[in-house]
Amino acid sequence: MVKVIASPDCGNSPKKLFLQQFNIAQAEGNIDRVAASVRDDITWDVVGNTRIEGKAAYIEAVEQMKSQAKDELIIHAIITHGKEGAVHGEFRMSSGARYAFCDVYTFGGAKGDSLASIVSYLIDISEESAPA
Repeated sequence: MVKVIASPDCGNSPKKLFLQQFNIAQAEGNIDRVAASVRDDITWDVVGNTRIEGKAAYIEAVEQMKSQAKDELIIHAIITHGKEGAVHGEFRMSSGARYAFCDVYTFGGAKGDSLASIVSYLIDISEESAPA
């Protein structure tokens, strides 16, 4: 089970709660929850790395990530406005690696109960060094 640390205001709106639960499900490899949260035509751009198109390809990518066990998910902030949202945080892997991330989401509709697109920015912060 992934340890989750989230800002207390992450659950104060339905869209923020949706994104918080989605990030937890993705970190834990909860394929059923993740699949229920994305549209069939989902696109996922991991900036500088890859672009995934379609629900089947997205689910396959999440399945592959399950083998990379996460110990901790830290959600610093969730911001939503209209059909868009963003989550800023970091996660720690069982291997000891640490990553900072920012995911920018487009909801599939104003209700905010499905995702049409995700753009992910990911930075390896495993060996941060102090400024000189």
